[in-house]
Amino acid sequence: MTSDNSPTDRQNVPTNPDEALEAVRRQFGRPQSFDGTPAPLHVQEFDLGYLVYATYAKPVDRNGRPVPAPPGGSSFVVAKESGAISTVPNYPPDQAIALYRKQLRRADTPEA
Repeated sequence: MTSDNSPTDRQNVPTNPDEALEAVRRQFGRPQSFDGTPAPLHVQEFDLGYLVYATYAKPVDRNGRPVPAPPGGSSFVVAKESGAISTVPNYPPDQAIALYRKQLRRADTPEA
């Protein structure tokens, strides 16, 4: 898990999805689809934070036929407790949240 933002005061901790979205936009800007158009951002709230993810236009060739999307991309989780912003792969929301939980458990487990 990559922590990109570690606020030191409660002022930076979002209290709702709109504030989490604004925190991600401030730090990372607005994503673009493969065709250069702005990609809409969405927020899914869950018990530990807010998943902020983009949906992208499906890439097509010059004849309008679908082509495979390029690999990669990230979504963000804004922690409710601290406001820290972490990256997770651009998975479907439920999978991204499950991965975030797994990464937190791993980080909280002391090494032997």
